[in-house]
Amino acid sequence: MSDTGSAARAPRPEETRGAPIGLLGGGTALLRRELLVGLRSPGQWLNPLLFFVIVITLFPLGIGPEPSRLATIAPGVLWVAALLAVLLSLDTLFERDRADGVLEQWVLGSLPLTVLVLAKVLAHWLASGLPLLVLSPLLGLMLGLPVEALPVLCASLALGTLTLSLTGAIGAALTVGVNRGGVLLSLLVLPLNVPVLIFGASSVAAAAEGFSPSAGLTLLAALAALALSVAPWATAAALRIGVGSAGQG
Repeated sequence: MSDTGSAARAPRPEETRGAPIGLLGGGTALLRRELLVGLRSPGQWLNPLLFFVIVITLFPLGIGPEPSRLATIAPGVLWVAALLAVLLSLDTLFERDRADGVLEQWVLGSLPLTVLVLAKVLAHWLASGLPLLVLSPLLGLMLGLPVEALPVLCASLALGTLTLSLTGAIGAALTVGVNRGGVLLSLLVLPLNVPVLIFGASSVAAAAEGFSPSAGLTLLAALAALALSVAPWATAAALRIGVGSAGQG
């Protein structure tokens, strides 16, 4: 009876005004917490960054140091390495929260789960995508990428890695609690991110050859907007299913 009465009661004006502040405060608190956890556990952001560097530095050793050849393959190499590095960091995105019982609190709490998912994904991007973005110009120069293409490389990686984090969160939510779910996560996420890889690498290649990269960057922005509008809700639904299945089990 009390639930029915509370649902039928219209919210007071002060409650309506205070609701957005609560959402913003809850999301900001979770973002701050995740960043602090990342600082205390440097392996979460250092391992993907080292993987990114190692993969790129191995290519000149494998195919030779010829500048023209390296410059030709540089866009594809940088983007494939970035994709794999972000994918490497997605395996444990929700695993610690599941083990600590935090996911159950998220599902049963008063804050919308989509807000918490957005804060979690943003923290993941700041810890994994942003370091790749900062280091990529140096690695691009090492591969012989023209200086004129470096801003396009940074812009494409900024849009692309954000999309990778958003779509990867869906796969991480679907495989949370699954033993050795890294392979399953890769099978779920990689096909979704093939367009991101194609448009990102093609925009950098176009800039390196002196053409306009606007087409590739526009498509990357459209994919980022689509992922931002769909992924938080899909991830929240997958987490609810996962937590409900764990509770029944």
